[in-house]
Amino acid sequence: MPIEHRLAQSAYLEALGALVEGVVGLDDSDMLATSRCYGWNVGDVLVHVHLGLQEMVLALGVWTDEEPDTDAAAYWRAFPPSPEITPAQIDDIQFVRRTNAAYRRPADLPRHFAVTAAGLADRVTALPEVVTPFQGKIMASGDFLAIWAVELVIHHLDLQAELAITSPSAAALLLARQTIEALIGGPLPSHLDDETVVLAGAGRVPLDQAQVRAAGSLAARLPVLG
Repeated sequence: MPIEHRLAQSAYLEALGALVEGVVGLDDSDMLATSRCYGWNVGDVLVHVHLGLQEMVLALGVWTDEEPDTDAAAYWRAFPPSPEITPAQIDDIQFVRRTNAAYRRPADLPRHFAVTAAGLADRVTALPEVVTPFQGKIMASGDFLAIWAVELVIHHLDLQAELAITSPSAAALLLARQTIEALIGGPLPSHLDDETVVLAGAGRVPLDQAQVRAAGSLAARLPVLG
């Protein structure tokens, strides 16, 4: 599922902008609210995303002349959902929680996040169509930006478990849906909205019985994003 550079660039910038808009202004109590991520509150999820933005900044500075070997859907096959929490996941959960706890006040984190996001948005806006090595894979810039747009939109939804923050980017939601459908091998019914498909595809919320019947055999292949 290769993604054209400008399409992915636009979807990523929309996803990042929507997430920043959603979290800037959250207070201490909001940051302690429950998220859809096991073991994490809202602040923990934001720390996880912030660490990802920092990883992305470093990756954007490295280009290669090699041919891509991984596209925007194939990347996720290296991270299948696990039916049980693994020791490595526990380590990650704990590391993120400790990093979050290092902030003097929970509400300091969104302000720090917004500064990093602004710098990254500038880098992505200026990014030409290139090929970059990332996590042992070689990816065209469109696919690289697409996987991060998917990451952002999923975690944006995670923050909405208890908080009524602004909605995620429609373009990034559609891209996440297309990624999920590529991984399960077919389109899900059009009457299932993008948010429902993404939540089910990421293992956050299961489809109900009527939705399972409508999805047919594809329903058994969900979730696909770990």
